[in-house]
Amino acid sequence: MAMINSVAAAEVWPPRQSGRLAARSAFWLLASLVLVFLAASSAPSPLYGLYRETMGFSALTLTLVFSVYAFALLGGLLVFGALSDHVGRRPVLLAALVLELGALILFHQADSVEWLVAARLVQGLATGIATAVLSAALLDLQQAKGALVNSVAPMFGMAVGALGAAALVHFAPAPTRLVFEVLLVVVALQSWAAIRLPDTVTPRAGAWQSLRPKLAVPAAARKTLWGLLPVNTAQWSLGGFYLSLGPTLVRSVTGSTNPLLGGALIATLVLSGAVGILWLRQRPAPGVLKASAAALAVGLLLTLAGVHAHAVNLLFLGTVLAGLGFGAGFNASVRSLVPLAHAHERGALMASFFVLSYLAFSLPALAAGLAVGHFGIEVTALGYGLVLVLLSGLAGVSMARRQP
Repeated sequence: MAMINSVAAAEVWPPRQSGRLAARSAFWLLASLVLVFLAASSAPSPLYGLYRETMGFSALTLTLVFSVYAFALLGGLLVFGALSDHVGRRPVLLAALVLELGALILFHQADSVEWLVAARLVQGLATGIATAVLSAALLDLQQAKGALVNSVAPMFGMAVGALGAAALVHFAPAPTRLVFEVLLVVVALQSWAAIRLPDTVTPRAGAWQSLRPKLAVPAAARKTLWGLLPVNTAQWSLGGFYLSLGPTLVRSVTGSTNPLLGGALIATLVLSGAVGILWLRQRPAPGVLKASAAALAVGLLLTLAGVHAHAVNLLFLGTVLAGLGFGAGFNASVRSLVPLAHAHERGALMASFFVLSYLAFSLPALAAGLAVGHFGIEVTALGYGLVLVLLSGLAGVSMARRQP
């Protein structure tokens, strides 16, 4: 009965405010915003080949453009992550939407590496701010459903962005402009609707103090966090490689310049991740973590076999299995950490977790971009993948020893 009452309360919170959206409509608008922010973040990936051809930059520069986004996102999370607790969800979200519109305009006008770096920098900041406020607002409205949307919507968003941009590159004229024109229209409409969102928190003092970046791991969570670090690093390093160099890799393996293949490879990874979350989110986290490490290792081995043999079916099959391990392992990592912190400690704990995750997302991809210039994309992918296989295997053995 208590659970029923809490769910019912979540359906009507916040109370209907004059001129504002009802709670249910607000929830789904927020969910659509999560999807679109992440779609916009992955949309440039299928375009990198065109940018390289027209601007003549190296694979290292490509991964630098990609990594700027991750570093700016981290900055947005660390500096502005708690601001909406003090000034309200809606104003912070509207600020993030204005920044996102600015980033899309920069992409639309980009004709040099400097423009691309500026666009990714602004987009990363916007996404970092939006990630924090959207996650909190969804949980404010419906805790159980909000947690699920926070896990799955980003995966679907990245798939939509990668596939949609790849389709426009293949079928439409001027794709480096059209992709961002479409996104500008969508984000502008969402921004107009977001003005009517109800606010779920009462403004309180401490806004300026909240801007001070803080990283803290509660003592009870430290051992678990360090234990999760190897498999979490392997998972996010794989994601960073696919989103930066994945389209270049699939072009090398298949010999085809069809951009749909690059978009499909990214979509395969993230959609498999979403399936892994939905499939195993109710299973005990320790068992899921061990299974995810195994799935990641085996999936990577199949992927590397596909790269070595130029077999596109093995490349995609391995990506499916690795993606399942990525999604399930990420969800299980969060489920392992959250109960180990008190409510007032969770924000700092999750900030620390995401800092480690996004560093794994960006720094190895930068190293891979440097290696491509010396060894080529296929040799780099084989070496990179073998390191992640080793890391996943060590993580699995370590977790098996710790758990009965």
